[in-house]
Amino acid sequence: MEIYDIITKKKQGLALSREEIQFLIDGYMSGEIADYQMSALTMAICLKGMDKLETLYLTEAMLNSGDTVDLSRFGKLSVDKHSTGGVGDKTTLIVAPIVASLGCKVAKMSGRGLGFTGGTVDKLESLDGYRVTLSGDEFMSQVDKINISVVGQSGNLAPADKKLYALRDVTATVDSIPLIASSIMSKKLASGAESIVLDVKCGSGAFMKTKDEAVSLAKAMIDIGKGFGRGVVALVTNMDAPLGYMVGNRLEVWEAIQVLLGKGEERLTELCIELASNMAMLSLGIGLDRAREMVKKSVSSGSALDKMAEWIGYQGGDVSFIHHPEKLLSAKESQGYLAERDGYITGINAEEIGRASACLGAGRAKLGDEIDFTAGIILKKSYGDYVKRGDVLAIMQSSTRPFTDCARHLSNAFTISDIKPQPIEIILETV
Repeated sequence: MEIYDIITKKKQGLALSREEIQFLIDGYMSGEIADYQMSALTMAICLKGMDKLETLYLTEAMLNSGDTVDLSRFGKLSVDKHSTGGVGDKTTLIVAPIVASLGCKVAKMSGRGLGFTGGTVDKLESLDGYRVTLSGDEFMSQVDKINISVVGQSGNLAPADKKLYALRDVTATVDSIPLIASSIMSKKLASGAESIVLDVKCGSGAFMKTKDEAVSLAKAMIDIGKGFGRGVVALVTNMDAPLGYMVGNRLEVWEAIQVLLGKGEERLTELCIELASNMAMLSLGIGLDRAREMVKKSVSSGSALDKMAEWIGYQGGDVSFIHHPEKLLSAKESQGYLAERDGYITGINAEEIGRASACLGAGRAKLGDEIDFTAGIILKKSYGDYVKRGDVLAIMQSSTRPFTDCARHLSNAFTISDIKPQPIEIILETV
């Protein structure tokens, strides 16, 4: 086989074979295929696409390029959830303890945040003492005993995807549904769960800007999951506005606790109930209505919050934050951002809110940057609210940064007009 011939074949819109795709990944990992050759191929894929089998073969090759986690000891009970990323997305902190309290096995590897989207690992590290790195034996033993462990991603899960994504990021070849789907699913499949629930976001604060794009991505990932014999459900969800009222690491932990106390913001609570219900349905082999009843009871009875405290404590985290969540609201400085006119809030741009939070120190521009765990944005008004000039729309919090740049992003985030907007739905479609 020759890389030149494979690039030519894809440039002509022809399907690549399993052997050709394996040759590509093996050669790229060994260095025999150069970056400029692989970038030519990924551009051809962006322009000509890949069919279902090609996407499956690419996922398989990247999945098998490194370590995999064996969760077979848990049988059908192992379940995972993946979000395509969004502003204020703290759903893992909520749904993982809910489903673990029902007997599902959540052995989860999560990532750090980069840019304006927060990472689950950063939120967990904001709790003093929490260990995001466990040995394989510790990880599995904890899931055996309490049904849940959430750690940082292994450096050797699907390493071909990591190398290929870095190339795509600098060659304008990220926006290809087959490449995105195989990237996400290679890591999820390597993580070993028998069932996977996908939260595919669309809107201003998400990578997929339209519902149609998000549905196409969801279908591609479901096809991959089914091809590997896994149970997969996808919810296409709205990220035109931030998820909940809090954006920032400790702030989002606080809000997650409020949901588990039954006091959460309506849209965030609705999404978490549906994600957890679908996870329980797949894992426990029950109907969705029955799963939803069990999920709601776990929250109302306090079982989910108790499981969260047990999980955090098991991994060394300070559980006093769980029992006294007011300790999480500890930034040294805060300042309000005020409405400039009367009217209805007809838009809250999630990306600008995320960038505002990152300006305050809650995010990182590059991996390795230090994070201010106390920093972030507290939204005091939401989509559809009527406000008057001078009302506080948001509170900026930080222990390390000035508020000037943050306020500039907030001025671009809020749209206020004279006409009351129609309500927006959080769950747009189930695939």
